[in-house]
Amino acid sequence: MTDVVVVGAGPVGALLAAELQRRGVDARVLERRPTAGGGTRAIGLHAPVLAALEESGLTERLLDGAQRVPRGLARSGEHVLGVVRFDRLSARFPFVATLPQAQTEAVLAQVSPVPDRGVEVTAVRPRRDRVELETVRQGGADDGAINRVSAPIVVLAGGWTSRALAYREGRVPTRSYADRYLMSDIPVPDRPHADSAVVNLAPGGVLESFPLPGSMRRVVAWDAAADPAVDLPDVRVQRLRSALRARGEASVADAVQTATAFGIRRVCAPRLRRGRLFVIGDAAHEVSPIGGQGMNLGLLDAVGLAPLLTRWVHEGAAPEPELAAWERRRIRSAVRAGRLAAVNTVLGRPRSGAADLARRMLVTVMLTPPFGRGFAWAYSMGLDAGA
Repeated sequence: MTDVVVVGAGPVGALLAAELQRRGVDARVLERRPTAGGGTRAIGLHAPVLAALEESGLTERLLDGAQRVPRGLARSGEHVLGVVRFDRLSARFPFVATLPQAQTEAVLAQVSPVPDRGVEVTAVRPRRDRVELETVRQGGADDGAINRVSAPIVVLAGGWTSRALAYREGRVPTRSYADRYLMSDIPVPDRPHADSAVVNLAPGGVLESFPLPGSMRRVVAWDAAADPAVDLPDVRVQRLRSALRARGEASVADAVQTATAFGIRRVCAPRLRRGRLFVIGDAAHEVSPIGGQGMNLGLLDAVGLAPLLTRWVHEGAAPEPELAAWERRRIRSAVRAGRLAAVNTVLGRPRSGAADLARRMLVTVMLTPPFGRGFAWAYSMGLDAGA
């Protein structure tokens, strides 16, 4: 009999299922996507996550294919405002590990139960002794077939699209921002500080550049909101190339062949549990990817929840005080990450004249000792209650 059903086979759901299986819990994973990968913005794994995954052996597997980023440079044009030194933190892993989310999912898939794909959960009904799910099969001979699944415990980890299964409309505080960004992964030849992240606070808006494995870099640029009717792929590529040229990266502008556009919002659910139903990851809290903590929040949700659910399954009773403490910690962590992401958003907007000068002076002070160490600590998820 299935002990726990996990909805969602992305990094958060796959990690939770893997941790449950490692502890002897029978976990089943339901995933609406027919295949893995695609449509991702997450690339960074921070020190608290790497430390939390070390016991399971996953840290070694992830680092085997990752790029280690020991520092970040804050710039304004060619002028360096300061350096964020992750490599000087008192941490087990004093760096940020970057790799495409598809690779993270592939590593987790090796140790996680094989997901039942093409299954969309359309309704969730918590009961006293179980949680009932209504599902629809997508594709194959059973396309459109409606089924019912139940388990003693269910965890929603299917990203923002699964949020409506757990919360009524309007019950989760949500703030949408007008800011828009363009993103692409591009090949970049050898260059100074090739292993460093670069955040260019240009007058025309922020340009972020992160090293990836294989001499690739992820570039993200602030973008004026486009009319969806004319926001075509070729147009996005041209806008991103123009942004790179305007912000001091003309040498790599032509390397952009594709570009995606995205907006941001801030979401933090007031509760992560309703009896036997749990909600983790982006389904419960969503922060701007400008700052790179969203996926890490969800991974720490999963790492903290897995041993508590294991106790529940093996002992036959919910560890109520520990579950309540876990929920408080994770909500507190999501609130802090959301606030930090909001600061990133404000700092990255277009500024000119006196406002741009004030921003540059502020960032310079923030990155000067003794403040610089605290800045690096905060941006490597030191503020997380699970760190």
